Amino acid sequence: MIPYAAARPLLFALDPETAHELTLRALDGAAAFGGARALAGCPVDDPVEVMGLRFRNRVGLAAGLDKNAAHVDALAALGFGFLEVGTVTPRPQPGNPRPRLFRLPQRSALINRMGFNNDGVDAFVANVARARWRGVLGINIGKNADTPLERAADDYRIGLERVYRHASYVAVNVSSPNTAKLRELQSHDALDELLEALCTRRDELAREHARRVPLALKIAPDLDDAQIEAIAELLVRHRIDAVIATNTTMEREDVAGLPNAAQSGGLSGAPVFEASNRVIRALRAALPAGYPIIGVGGILCADDARAKLVAGATLVQLYTGLIYRGPMLIGECARALRDATRVAVARAE
Repeated sequence: MIPYAAARPLLFALDPETAHELTLRALDGAAAFGGARALAGCPVDDPVEVMGLRFRNRVGLAAGLDKNAAHVDALAALGFGFLEVGTVTPRPQPGNPRPRLFRLPQRSALINRMGFNNDGVDAFVANVARARWRGVLGINIGKNADTPLERAADDYRIGLERVYRHASYVAVNVSSPNTAKLRELQSHDALDELLEALCTRRDELAREHARRVPLALKIAPDLDDAQIEAIAELLVRHRIDAVIATNTTMEREDVAGLPNAAQSGGLSGAPVFEASNRVIRALRAALPAGYPIIGVGGILCADDARAKLVAGATLVQLYTGLIYRGPMLIGECARALRDATRVAVARAE
């Protein structure tokens, strides 16, 4: 297998979305012949129970990289402790016009305005059903772009119903900046109504399937302290099982003047690291002790992953860091978090 460090200059010579698609196809091919595992090194066993689920280790794949759940087995072979796939919407949609993905290599960052491009929940579920992997699989759901905001709960209910029996947990995405007005669902009244509808339907589905699937809420980094406190209160009131902090940012201060910095869309990678950590710290202060927080945003090395745990995260997720560092980042972070938690336990004893 070609080391990622050698392949990266070739991939970065291509349009980012083309390189993304090519990389996933190559990974599928490598996995079919047992070569995918070699790309990331020896997988890390560091079992942890969160949301009533047993995770192989604390490092997961963030939603957005595999929108259609078409590469589950290949991605699982890289040694992740869990995968989150999607965002999937009830009906297929093309997303925003290309180009819609941009690199900012000076800051190890990306800007994307993909717009929930996906093949729809029926094709998505068929892909999940074909996958052989049986680890923790989170499924991230959203609403179609042409669904009015006042009917958003209908789309989320459809998504929940269709993916329920296939998901280890379901993540509710109300924080993408690339679907018009979607982030308005983070406001107190709108979120209260949405979570009430989803939890009611989840309880019905739990009885039908004799299995309660945890729900997680994915929020934005561009929230003030009052908004974070209000969201924390709703998470507890509605018995949401975890919160994912955070999605991409609309802020550009950290990349001002760089090529592509003026592109519209969500900024990820190193520039969102501190904003994400600020939200994680605020959530940890506002939520009950032990409430699960999944930290995501700007993890590019082991120290970054450890900083998420220090801020208050329970698990972490990677995406943009994989683009810049490659699959070896997974094991690097998983080993760092295993060692950090062992030290913390030893000190507590």
